[in-house]
Amino acid sequence: MFSNNDINFEALKRKAYNGRWATLEEGIIPLTAADPDFRMSPVIEQGIIEYIKDGYLSYGPFSGLPEFKKSVAEHFNTGKNGSFTPENVLAVNSAAMGMYMVANYVLNPGDEAIIFDPVDFLFKKTVDAVGGNIKLCAVDSKTGDIDLEMLVSLIGSKTKLINICNPHNPVGRVYSKEVLIKISEIAAAHDLWVMSDEIWSDIVYDGIEFNTYSSVSEEAKKKSFTVFGFSKSFGIAGLRIGAVLCNDQDLLDDFTEKSQFNSTIEGVSTLSQIAASVAIDKAKPWFNDFLAHLQSNRDYAYKTLSNSGILTPNFPEATFVIFPKIENGMTSEAFAQHALQKGKVAIVPGSERWFGKGAEGHIRICFSTSQEILAEGLDRILKSF
Repeated sequence: MFSNNDINFEALKRKAYNGRWATLEEGIIPLTAADPDFRMSPVIEQGIIEYIKDGYLSYGPFSGLPEFKKSVAEHFNTGKNGSFTPENVLAVNSAAMGMYMVANYVLNPGDEAIIFDPVDFLFKKTVDAVGGNIKLCAVDSKTGDIDLEMLVSLIGSKTKLINICNPHNPVGRVYSKEVLIKISEIAAAHDLWVMSDEIWSDIVYDGIEFNTYSSVSEEAKKKSFTVFGFSKSFGIAGLRIGAVLCNDQDLLDDFTEKSQFNSTIEGVSTLSQIAASVAIDKAKPWFNDFLAHLQSNRDYAYKTLSNSGILTPNFPEATFVIFPKIENGMTSEAFAQHALQKGKVAIVPGSERWFGKGAEGHIRICFSTSQEILAEGLDRILKSF
């Protein structure tokens, strides 16, 4: 399972966009966008088929199907130390949409939001989209350690929001309960909102405990939103399904209304919600095998790059990306272009566009593919220099 024989390359070349197989010339290996090369679990496919057998695709409840909300709440409560009720869950069109909705709800034009540097570009993009201003808080590009003193120093009269990426993309750090408590104390002391993007929270290695942000303290439950999605864990990115969770029901109800999720203006595909519910409820055996494969790939990539002299890897605790440091003096963009042109491998440069200024001197490599493809891709990159 999860070998080359389990990948339908012809399907990927037709369907895998976003910098992957369908967008690249023949012969190029994409280790780019964080999206699995493997087909979704057959039980998800079967769940979709069963749902549409009676021929009805009617409107669902505006805030989400009961089975979706129940599945997501239980998923967080059993695996992430959460304490959510189904009513604490709002179905949204992807985690990215959830991030935008939170920024839009919390920030007025000119308000400030603190985000990590480096971090995935969507954090900056969603704050920019609502007219907010960004303050960058440094995290260590190898370990993901947050400069908490810097975090406090960035807070001013216009600061309204702290954005957390946990587990961290692209570094792969899982933040401990102790670190999250400190953040919650800082937020409470300055009456700030917190948004915790936890889309990677299923893909955690070595049995490390994951704590959803709102669970770590009473302060964390107040003025916080949790964002989740299904594209990483279950390979259903094209269904655009995610969730926003909030322990304060009055707050979530206000958020839902102001986000226009109380009418047919908004709302999420019922088919996507069914697929997500089935993924959580029935695809865990598939996912557990997938996670074991990813951990093996993580270990392989770390060992291969550690011995290269060209790239010095971090050791991700989570996610299926690795974020090595470039050791030959090239810029991130130049290194990525070289790997593409000489090695025929597409990777993501650690440029400001994708991750912020703190990412320079690194590249991001996605390893949610077969070990054969990963080995070939890494070999091509290293031999191209």
